[in-house]
Amino acid sequence: MTPTAATEKDPIRKKLLAAMDRLLAGKPLRSTGRLSVSQLAVEAGLERWRLTHQHTDLKELFQARVKAVQAAASAAEPSHYEKLKTQYAELLAHCADLEDRLQLYASVVQLLMLEKDAAENTRPVVDLDGGRRRRSQRTIIGPC
Repeated sequence: MTPTAATEKDPIRKKLLAAMDRLLAGKPLRSTGRLSVSQLAVEAGLERWRLTHQHTDLKELFQARVKAVQAAASAAEPSHYEKLKTQYAELLAHCADLEDRLQLYASVVQLLMLEKDAAENTRPVVDLDGGRRRRSQRTIIGPC
């Protein structure tokens, strides 16, 4: 049977069990919240040797509960490698989209520059198809 703070009569064991519950719940009062034996002692307001020498059963219980919590957390979420793989795939897709946009914007800028030059008459715009049609019509009709 797992001891609880309510069932214990020893005040030191009560402090340790209450501190253990707070740390595992993620609500530390005195410690950093790290799940270690030394932080459990700090959370309980006791010396570390009380856990390592006097109450080794509570130390082992705490370590077992920490392992169980960490195993459940790691099983619930994807591994760090899997997260990085998905982020990499998203970045590749985003990069390809940006390259497509860049090509589109470059084409638009080039077209706008050509239209601006044509509007300012800085460069004469030559209708190549119109000139070809006139020449081809002359050869078909023949000289007058």
